[in-house]
Amino acid sequence: MAGVIRLGRRGAQSNIPILIEGQSGVGKEIIARAIHGESERRGRTFVAVNCGAIPENLVESILFGHEKGSFTGATAKHVGKFQEADGGTLFLDEVAELPFDMQVKLLRAIQEGEIDPVGSRKPVKVNIRLISATNRNMIEMVKAGQFREDLYYR
Repeated sequence: MAGVIRLGRRGAQSNIPILIEGQSGVGKEIIARAIHGESERRGRTFVAVNCGAIPENLVESILFGHEKGSFTGATAKHVGKFQEADGGTLFLDEVAELPFDMQVKLLRAIQEGEIDPVGSRKPVKVNIRLISATNRNMIEMVKAGQFREDLYYR
């Protein structure tokens, strides 16, 4: 456990994205919250999202938001989790469950610091610290073509 704490403290000192791998129930979210609490963003929002619990047809809207009228049932503008976490930390639990097309959007958000809400005509700038977690073997998923290699190494 001392090694985990040491790595967490090191991770808290930077702004690079972090991936936490571990079995279910080992406290990945607790570690993510501790990293956030030790970081320069500690006074800002920590937003946790369980990617495995979001229906596939709602992932884009929940993460990136949508404009009113952008699809059937979009009766109001919705701010996504990225905008909710702006200035703070976004924790994507079970990130390996994201559909491949959403992995592309996630990669763009990390690289460009901006998102494209569904139905929006222009991108929205976001400033987040990304911490992701999974109970899957990500290297094996990358090798099997189930997770984007470029996203894994970001």
